[in-house]
Amino acid sequence: MSRERSPRRLRRRDRNALIAASLTALSLTASGCVVVHGEREVLPAATRAEAAKALTAFTTAYNKADKAYDNSLDAPYLTGPFGDITAARLKAGHANSPSGNPNHVPLKLTDVKITIPEKAGWPRWFVADAQGNKTGTVRWLMVFTRGDLGERWRVAYVTLVAPGAVPEFKTDKDGWAEAVPAGSRQLAVAPGKLGREYTTYLKKGGQTFADGRYTSVERADRAKRARKPGLVTQFIDGSLANGGYAPLALRTADGGALVFFTTHHYEKQTAATGTTVPTQSKDVQALTEGEVRQSLTLEFMSAEVALDPAGSGKVSVLGRVPGLTSAQGE
Repeated sequence: MSRERSPRRLRRRDRNALIAASLTALSLTASGCVVVHGEREVLPAATRAEAAKALTAFTTAYNKADKAYDNSLDAPYLTGPFGDITAARLKAGHANSPSGNPNHVPLKLTDVKITIPEKAGWPRWFVADAQGNKTGTVRWLMVFTRGDLGERWRVAYVTLVAPGAVPEFKTDKDGWAEAVPAGSRQLAVAPGKLGREYTTYLKKGGQTFADGRYTSVERADRAKRARKPGLVTQFIDGSLANGGYAPLALRTADGGALVFFTTHHYEKQTAATGTTVPTQSKDVQALTEGEVRQSLTLEFMSAEVALDPAGSGKVSVLGRVPGLTSAQGE
């Protein structure tokens, strides 16, 4: 055995490494520095001051982009379904008004309530509930998320709900909320499966969801639009559950969860021979590729928020914000 790998030398190396590690730990303790492994430790997703700052940064960027019809001004602050919907809206606006938005009214958010969950790992996220000045009395529910400590906070979800519809959240003595895992079996539907269950319901119906504007009424509306004189409309639905589209859930005080999730939709309108597809608005035309001869396929992204009860029961969809992202004429 060589001298470099003798047991005595190995023990000396181990001893030196241990001393070095001890000195490093002592130095960190003395200086007040603490290394926290965010991927393992259960910590608040953000400080309250950090969350408030993120909300202000988003609102400022959103207003600049809306005024100029320029998606580059707020794209760094958006992701997920809200990012796609906003990008398409600004694209259409710029096409129809290159000099900017003549009807711009700055977004103002008041009566802001921020709920921050404690969780391990990434992404970190929090919810802001506020009154907006552009949508009457409905509340804006916004989910801010980021995938790493070095990333900017981005808004993935914006849904609109009626006053009083936002549930009370479960919080600890310090006011931190509880994030519910996507695979939780404690709820009527696991949050990670809610998007798929919702699109299946839109197609086939069923008992998973409570009747309401975004469920039974939506299905009835689709049935009316499916066949009209000279026009057939087909619907294709899917769900998204990765990256900025991931479902996110907060534990409610009653043991259930408020779940944000993303769905993706196509509507194909086909005109009968001798007829034409109805003329679309200027915004739809701005997002349309190809020539509309006999059919037009509209692509939508949609953000939903639902109350998912503990144990069993029907899921209630509280809000749904769909937005056209593209269209194809044939």
